[in-house]
Amino acid sequence: MEEPVVIDGGDKACVRLLLELRAHLADLPPGTLVHLLASDPAAPIDLPAWCHLTGHHYLGPLPRDGAYALRVAADARPTRADSPWRPASAEN
Repeated sequence: MEEPVVIDGGDKACVRLLLELRAHLADLPPGTLVHLLASDPAAPIDLPAWCHLTGHHYLGPLPRDGAYALRVAADARPTRADSPWRPASAEN
């Protein structure tokens, strides 16, 4: 069984959580399984939406409360440096 990379997002709010997640994923090879721990109540909504935006593969919630799985995409789409919920092409 594949060993996931665990990222502890703690109690960070959506924007900070996504900025931190984006930084971690940038250093991981495509196909890496990631388990994100996040207690932000918006995480179950924001994480799938962000994965859809960026192209990373959202795999869903894990049995443990506040844990979510995703897989790093080979061709992830970049987001704005200051706004992880906006495509990088919108920086102009």
